[in-house]
Amino acid sequence: MKKFIGYMKGVNLGGWLSQCDYTKEHLDSFITEEDFKTLQSWNIDHVRIPVDYNIFQDEKGNTVKFGFEYVDKALEWCGKYGLNMILDLHKTCGFFFDKAQQESGFFDNENLQQRFFGLWKEFARRYAKYSDRIAFELLNEVTEPQYSKKWNEISKRTVEIIREYSSDIKIIIGSYWNNSVDALKDLDMPYDENIVYTYHCYDPFIFTHQGAYWVDNMPADFRISYPGSVADYREKIAALGFTHIQDYMEVQTETFTYDYFINRFKNAVSLCEERNVPLYCGEYGVINLASPVSALNWYRDINAAFDLLGIGRAAWSYKGVDYGLSDDYMQPVINKLIRFL
Repeated sequence: MKKFIGYMKGVNLGGWLSQCDYTKEHLDSFITEEDFKTLQSWNIDHVRIPVDYNIFQDEKGNTVKFGFEYVDKALEWCGKYGLNMILDLHKTCGFFFDKAQQESGFFDNENLQQRFFGLWKEFARRYAKYSDRIAFELLNEVTEPQYSKKWNEISKRTVEIIREYSSDIKIIIGSYWNNSVDALKDLDMPYDENIVYTYHCYDPFIFTHQGAYWVDNMPADFRISYPGSVADYREKIAALGFTHIQDYMEVQTETFTYDYFINRFKNAVSLCEERNVPLYCGEYGVINLASPVSALNWYRDINAAFDLLGIGRAAWSYKGVDYGLSDDYMQPVINKLIRFL
């Protein structure tokens, strides 16, 4: 399978320019140059930076300089510390994967789509010239399958806009079900040789999201270990009523191993081989309520699968947002864990 060269091992900077309070105090302090220096020491090759539209556009859709200043800083620091960068539009006007944000209508509203196109045109105008060290991710986690056809049409138009500024910048596109590996098959054929398919992986879900306050019907005190017993996972999935989650069903062993992830990803790898497109896992991680040792075991297994299959990836996330690798709770294992990234 074609590899996503320069973007094989990365970390997300979630919660900095996205999913935050957007105050200047936060934007100036949450991530600083010192963090990029730390990330360099982790021997990764890139960072994925989620951004939200509202730090680049005002209420009428006009471009404002505010947010671009932080992207400029990030690009400068990436250059200084030898890191590549993915600019990921996490939220656009009219769509965000979290319904609580009350962003809706994007896929049926031409005006909202024009705002999206306009923002990507501005991103391309400013940053496409750095195609040797930056890639563009069009939109994070399209949710519903009914958006698939429209999303293919929107993404094609966006690629055409970006290509007016660069013929070779890598453009990353994910599918529905929140960038599910199982939905990649419904993406259109790659529009050119510089398209990358992306997905996210938080499997097994009840492990990576144990006790998560935002998951419906998830008890706050629910805990489970990894690798753990597959039979125990199945019983607890049923007891929680999460029977719609199938990410554990095909495990043939008594406990999870890296073969579990290889099995999860194999169809996507075959698809990408057929279409001659790189495969990239833009998010994978474990909630901060899991034990650090279990998190370490999970990172070991999933990264073994990534390495064997040649899949680029970025862990979620560097700090905060309930998944922070550099946060205090992970300190007992962080030196071992970063060897797996």
